[in-house]
Amino acid sequence: MSHSITQKELAAIKPVKEAIEDDLLARPGVVGVDIGEKVSHGKKTGEPSILVFVEHKKPVKALPPEEVVPPEVDGVKTDVQEMVIELQAARQLLVPAQQVDPAAYPRLVGGISMGPARSVRMEPPEVAEAGEYVFVGTLGAMVRDRASGAALAMTNFHVACVDDGWAAGDRMVQPGRPDGGDAATQQFGSLTRAVLSENTDGAVVTVDEGTEWDNAVIDIGDVAGSAEASIGMAVQKRGRTTQHTFGTVASGEATLSLDYGDGLGTRTLRHQVRILTDTARSPRFSEGGDSGSVVMDMDRNVVGLLFAGSTDGSTTFANPIAAALDELGAELPAGQEPEPSTPPTPPDQPAQTPTTNITISVVVNTCGHGQGSP
Repeated sequence: MSHSITQKELAAIKPVKEAIEDDLLARPGVVGVDIGEKVSHGKKTGEPSILVFVEHKKPVKALPPEEVVPPEVDGVKTDVQEMVIELQAARQLLVPAQQVDPAAYPRLVGGISMGPARSVRMEPPEVAEAGEYVFVGTLGAMVRDRASGAALAMTNFHVACVDDGWAAGDRMVQPGRPDGGDAATQQFGSLTRAVLSENTDGAVVTVDEGTEWDNAVIDIGDVAGSAEASIGMAVQKRGRTTQHTFGTVASGEATLSLDYGDGLGTRTLRHQVRILTDTARSPRFSEGGDSGSVVMDMDRNVVGLLFAGSTDGSTTFANPIAAALDELGAELPAGQEPEPSTPPTPPDQPAQTPTTNITISVVVNTCGHGQGSP
């Protein structure tokens, strides 16, 4: 029997979950803690519980006592679920996937490829082969600087900054270099601010003077505004890799422990939005290269900034948009009331499509970046 967590149940479980989550995250293999419906033998039980995500689920008898997740905490049941979570930016060379959009756009718009002009020197064990690596993610939406009113492109910290070697003024390219973007001729702006906190994995790029842009997301339409994600809300996103996909909000209380590598180490993000893929409409909600996409409700209100997802495609995580905008000092452009909206469409593909695609798999609680994942 399926059961949606009520506000009363959420209010009762939340303080219990928050009191124990750091203890749980300190246990080997635990990568996330959330609130949701308990699953037993593959079936939903209808019982609200504290969800504990682990990379590999093991029999209780195979674990030392100090690593066992208690079956109940202060009267609230726990549910250990297996999940490997990765940041959804892109780096590793793979065979190109047909759904990837490597196009150069004449006007900046949400949902398109972007990345740093600079490359990053990486060596084993973080990567299999030493060399200069270039990165790509998604331009989520166009926003404005709250102080100056300047036009900004919003994406993730780990898309625009990559590692601890970033600096304000770093130049950005559209499309990202792994998608064929030319670092000399296709720059569009400069990194202005970036935040990697307990709430937000975000960055904003000041757009070069004269660059044209639209307050819209490709394939979806004009951005209507912002809203708070709520349990059961139907959502959508448009990203560079999986393009236009659909899902359902399962929680706004996810806590994740993610290895950002590249000198940044493991970071904990709290009160994150957890999204389940609507498999009737999309095989997965996100994949490597979709980081930085904005998550929108079906009325085209932005509810989150996508930054991570499970390797099996079942689950995606996003920063609550209010926290992201506040910490980045940005706001969505005002004064547009699109009704109805005609979604912008991709331009014709360039004559030479890149023959390789790049993706990253950053697996949480490991010694470095995972290899071979989407």
